Amino acid sequence: LRAGAGVLDLNAAKAAAQAGITGLEFLVGVPGTIGGAVRMNAGAYATELCDVLVSARAVDPRGSIHDLLPEHLGHGYRHCSVPEGWIFTACHMRGEMGLPAEIAARMEEIQASRSSTQPIRERTGGSTFKNPAGAKAWELIDAAGCRGLRRGDAMVSERHCNFLINSGKASATELEELGEEVRRRVFESQGVRLEWEIRRIGRHPASRRAAR
Repeated sequence: LRAGAGVLDLNAAKAAAQAGITGLEFLVGVPGTIGGAVRMNAGAYATELCDVLVSARAVDPRGSIHDLLPEHLGHGYRHCSVPEGWIFTACHMRGEMGLPAEIAARMEEIQASRSSTQPIRERTGGSTFKNPAGAKAWELIDAAGCRGLRRGDAMVSERHCNFLINSGKASATELEELGEEVRRRVFESQGVRLEWEIRRIGRHPASRRAAR
């Protein structure tokens, strides 16, 4: 399956299902676009983008086009070693032939699982922190007493602690500061430094405070 970087992961999964291609069902559970999925090696339900990637195309800041094989991307857990300034424009993914009805049923199972465990109908940026080795971020956050924690209209989800919700008119600053407070509490209570999974743009709260 070939997909442009702007295609929603959900729509790529649906296109694969309609074509009878199995192996890409996990994309139905990944919010965002294909370009973002390649950049961060997005994954869900025991499959990551690197598991199905055949090749990707990117444009560097000078406008040169690069066709990249999996070994060129240096994919790891929510990581890609391609330079930050490069922009992905498309990718080629592989799967196996399957029955559309069975593929659709699997996608429905994934969506039902997400609906029951994640705040998918809330305004959220998705999974907030990477899972540390041997642990789950949401469990660490819950154990630190952060479930339901608020900063203005920014809130740690009651349904899944690794999601930050905009419950009204939360600013980016409130969301970032809430995330940093979660990181502080987890480190103080359990000695684990959570790493942001969400890609932040601009100066972060700590750097803004330092500049005052």
